[in-house]
Amino acid sequence: MATPLSPQSAAPATPKTIAVVGLGTMGTGITEVLVKAGREVIGIDVSEAQAARCVATLESSTARAVERGRLTEQERADALGRLRTGTDLAAAADADLVIEVAPESYEVKHQIFRELDGVVRPDTILATGTNALSVTRLAADSAHPERVLGLHFFNPAPAMKLVEVVSSVLTAPSAVAAVTDLAVELGKEPVAVGDRPGFVADGLLFGYLNQAAAMYEARYASREDIDAAMRLGCGLPMGPLALLDLIGIDTARTVLEAMYAESRDRLHAPAPILKQLSEAGLTGRKSGRGFYSYEAPGSATVVPDALTPADGDTGTGGRTVRSVGVAGSGTMASGIAEVFAKAGYEVVLAARSAEKAQAAKARIGKSLSRSVDKGRLTAEAAAQVLDLITPAGSYDAFADVDLAVEAIAEDLEVKQQLFRTLDKVCKPGAVLATTTSSLPVVACARATSRPQDVIGMHFFNPAPAMKLVEVVRTVLTADDVHATVREVCAKIRKHAVDCGDRAGFIVNALLFPYLNNAIKMVEEHYASLDDIDAAMKLGGGYPMGPFELLDVVGLDVSLAIEKVLHREFRDPGLAPAPLLEHLVAAGCLGRKTGRGFREYARR
Repeated sequence: MATPLSPQSAAPATPKTIAVVGLGTMGTGITEVLVKAGREVIGIDVSEAQAARCVATLESSTARAVERGRLTEQERADALGRLRTGTDLAAAADADLVIEVAPESYEVKHQIFRELDGVVRPDTILATGTNALSVTRLAADSAHPERVLGLHFFNPAPAMKLVEVVSSVLTAPSAVAAVTDLAVELGKEPVAVGDRPGFVADGLLFGYLNQAAAMYEARYASREDIDAAMRLGCGLPMGPLALLDLIGIDTARTVLEAMYAESRDRLHAPAPILKQLSEAGLTGRKSGRGFYSYEAPGSATVVPDALTPADGDTGTGGRTVRSVGVAGSGTMASGIAEVFAKAGYEVVLAARSAEKAQAAKARIGKSLSRSVDKGRLTAEAAAQVLDLITPAGSYDAFADVDLAVEAIAEDLEVKQQLFRTLDKVCKPGAVLATTTSSLPVVACARATSRPQDVIGMHFFNPAPAMKLVEVVRTVLTADDVHATVREVCAKIRKHAVDCGDRAGFIVNALLFPYLNNAIKMVEEHYASLDDIDAAMKLGGGYPMGPFELLDVVGLDVSLAIEKVLHREFRDPGLAPAPLLEHLVAAGCLGRKTGRGFREYARR
């Protein structure tokens, strides 16, 4: 007679017969993964129509796989032959593993688990696909809590590599080992996590999505600019508001409510707009309308609506810009000067000494040479670009520029002193721009006698490669100054997004709380650096994990931005993680010092 799993007992080496309960989008995707990997699958759904749709979807997807040469006709026939569907949980009697992906409701899931207790063998593993509910609470209600765990796939399941394996305090290690081995055999990358709402990937992702929704609700920036900023500024595959529409705004609200119930962190309290949209039935793509409007329910095609920005003339013309002054001699200043010169502008590159300015121009020459070596520029074009750049050892050389761009140290007093100088040397009508990423633009403006001419132009590093520029208006910035910078951004082939003069602007205000929350996960021993980085790359499509990114940005820079955000918004959830402060105090600043969250070989 079979006995329940215990920490000492052995689960099946890897489950061979698997029941999937709930054949919606996620259940169908998991089923496809399993049948392609040679598992016998019992698909169960209360709706016969939904079960039929699952089969039809698999027939279509496997037919496409044959057309693309990824499956043979025989492999397709075998895979489809391994699936049988039904509406009765009794069909799961012979399963080694049951994966439940029913709606996110304790009542629904408890009912399923109670029925399964009376159907399956005592050693059958029961896995929930929840990402918002407590696995422990679901397990505690089961006759055999030691066999219950979480198995969180990501959508679309056939394409996404990450699987979070979630243990409760009641779960038998043998059950965890069995499903972990299964995930590996399915070609997935399993990450072991504990039981808390959102686990790793969604735990970090949904806080970020919530803040983006709140930013939009506050009318700080348009939906298009928020999404473009995070795609172009962080290299993300989708903007946060488009992603909320894809996930389902109602689903996001449910996950956030579960996270807030545990953390009581205001950053997890669902933005009111999520409730308003959910209760109005505007749940995203599946309903045809959410933050954006779609061609039809279920469609991915965005169509214009009342909020879509109008193309063409904004009504206010900009000032003429023929020459540009760039103040600074570091990497950012050199990159910005290169961008302007490539667009055909005459550039004065001024630094505190002629030697520093010459060194900055030499750095641009090396950058242009690399572009020539890679076939992106001809040698002649590179020489012409370099000829447009005039190095200068004094800011007096800015006397005739139409636009002066400051790219010096991120220190307010230093910047204000420079703006006082620019105010004296630049001609009337010249636009004065700061590239600050975290300081108040208006403080630079107030250092001059012409605050209406001052604006923020936040480039991203490396400036020649990154397409985004955050255009930051203060309450004093003139309309034609804003129009000038927008026109210049178009000429230098950058995507401009508009935002107001508050800490972090769009990108850093959304990025750094996410990074800070990742550090808190490590502080709490919830997950390892490697698992968190893997989860965000594999589950969220991020180009770098949070700890990789922190070490690249610099922990001192990251801490300074966190402090600015905390000071501006006064939210306890934005307080820098103590571990970040300790590492900075110890001089562990990331790649530039050889050690941050990880150690690096010294150059």
